[in-house]
Amino acid sequence: MKRKYLWLAALATLLLLTSVQALATVAYLNFSGPGINGSLALTYGVATDATYGNAYEVTGISGTFSDSNNGLNIANENVTSLVPINHATPEPTNLLAPHDFSRFAVASGLPAQSNGYITYDNLFWPGGSPQTASDYPFGGGLLDIYGLLFNLGGGKVVGLWSDGVAAPGSSGSAYYGVAVATKDRALDYVSPGVSVPEPGSGLMLLTALGVLLVLGRRRLADLSTDA
Repeated sequence: MKRKYLWLAALATLLLLTSVQALATVAYLNFSGPGINGSLALTYGVATDATYGNAYEVTGISGTFSDSNNGLNIANENVTSLVPINHATPEPTNLLAPHDFSRFAVASGLPAQSNGYITYDNLFWPGGSPQTASDYPFGGGLLDIYGLLFNLGGGKVVGLWSDGVAAPGSSGSAYYGVAVATKDRALDYVSPGVSVPEPGSGLMLLTALGVLLVLGRRRLADLSTDA
């Protein structure tokens, strides 16, 4: 009987160790620019973009966003979720777009070069993004030039992307852009000029799981002694 318990304890310990290794990482991004600011917690695990192995797929988001431009009066509004990626087809001449390249259609108000879309891929680049568009040579941000797209209340979405380290006005640091829109119209567009300090990150270690792991090891040691 003791051998049976020993085996079960060993199996439980192995499962707990595997669970700890599989826990996701959280990166904290604070950003600010003319009339806007926000604070985000981005959750990502081991899954990466199918084209870029150093681009991690963001799986969860929380935080707040504020925008006082254009009479929006958005004050510390909660971020509710990511807009799901939809694997849109990039322009035929763009050979560097990530596999997770996606588009969100906006009927009016975006700059002409946007062609009526906010592009995004919901990827996080801990080591800095490379060039990800054939016609735009800049990279190096924690997000790429497509960036994140997340939901606020009332049908509003917010895009946050990197304009790159060597982009005009960057002064050696990656500057970012922000767009606020609904599917009907663009509400605000600030790019470049948004700054994102280097974020903090850490493992999402669940206290209860850690306690179980310790108890499992102790139980295993006790059963080994009894045997």
